Amino acid sequence: MRILVLAPDCNPDSICGPLISYSQAEALGRLHDVTLAVRSPYEHSVRRRQGPFRAVETVRMASTERLYDWSLRRIFKNNYRNQLWTAFGYPLSIAFEWFAWRQMRNRIVAGEFEAVLRLLPITSVLPSPFAFFLRNGPIPFVIGPINGGLPWPEGFSQADNQKQWVSGLRNAYRLLPFARSTYRHATAIIAGSSHTYAEFAAYRDKLFFLPENGISDSLCCGSVPNREPSGRLELIFVGSLVPYKACDVAIRAAAPLLRRGLAHFTIVGDGPERSRLDTLVRALEIENSVSFCGFLSHAETMQRLQLADVLVFPSVREFGGAVVFEALAAGAVPVVADFGGPGDIINPEIGFKVPLTNESDLMSHMEKILADLGDNRDRLRQLQQQGRQYAQRRLTWDAKAQTITQIVHWAIRRGPKPVLPPPKMLPADVRSALRARPVS
Repeated sequence: MRILVLAPDCNPDSICGPLISYSQAEALGRLHDVTLAVRSPYEHSVRRRQGPFRAVETVRMASTERLYDWSLRRIFKNNYRNQLWTAFGYPLSIAFEWFAWRQMRNRIVAGEFEAVLRLLPITSVLPSPFAFFLRNGPIPFVIGPINGGLPWPEGFSQADNQKQWVSGLRNAYRLLPFARSTYRHATAIIAGSSHTYAEFAAYRDKLFFLPENGISDSLCCGSVPNREPSGRLELIFVGSLVPYKACDVAIRAAAPLLRRGLAHFTIVGDGPERSRLDTLVRALEIENSVSFCGFLSHAETMQRLQLADVLVFPSVREFGGAVVFEALAAGAVPVVADFGGPGDIINPEIGFKVPLTNESDLMSHMEKILADLGDNRDRLRQLQQQGRQYAQRRLTWDAKAQTITQIVHWAIRRGPKPVLPPPKMLPADVRSALRARPVS
């Protein structure tokens, strides 16, 4: 197929959304004739990678981009986690698609492309003018995977310490220009989580589930170092040390094993919680069994994951959970909170997910799981092997590109509608609340 992919901030040298979108576009480029539309600041990085694209289309908005970059540095202090930054990105997102439409409209009308796929932004609150521009054809518009809107869970100090006042204004996005037309006129919507799928249930006739994250084939193909079956249980946490990642819960859950010398805990990452976690480790008298590594490169992080037995990841609000994908590929068994992205990915054949009830229950459940794994190494090895097989079969960028291909084939009426439901649905009361706030 000839596909125009919209990914304004696509960047193979970055992390999170920019890297996700590049990796997915690259995998699609190995299957189809992909023209990748990006903003000018990322043109050099994309072209230097020499991906399998038919073309890279650069959309230039010099004055708008200068204002955007100045605001990021001076107002937001390069804090991408500030939820106000998402709202501030609305004008830039609209401007990019408007300029891209003006630049490529004649080629679209002339039949150069068979479909438009928007990979970025991932957040569902930033609408797409392209859906409105293509409302009467000539080609279909596909959006996603989109994600976002995960509520802050009650009963967790980690969430209370991180939640921002702007969170309560999220639903105001429905009042923005193009917000309603984006999903009304899209031919297909790809939801990146069960929560997002439930939020857009009004469009179930054109709604599909596909996780936003993925992994490269190379992560699944390498050999995993042999682990000593009778040695200490090697535990690992990977992530920014911010409240909602709940690294403190992971430490407390592991403390009984660590105190008895039956496990070692490696913590990869850094952030404002570091000093508090240091204090916690000393208070629990487990400092000899815990190693803080700080930020590591991706390659170094993967090496640490390959040496680990278990990823302990109790994040109480995780949209995608890329580290869970990587842990499976590396052969580390994930123990996660059953909420958001990690809860969508993990099943009993490859790991453990603990109900997100309250902080005390989450910790005690994880403590029991870790103790059981320490006593049953055969079960641990079985889960590690099954997790690697699952990651290679379902979670690689190439596997996801095949699924997106099925969706786009259906959108252009060249194939049957794929059956891609979410792995779980939200409780009935939450679904009812979401249906009471339709997005159309």
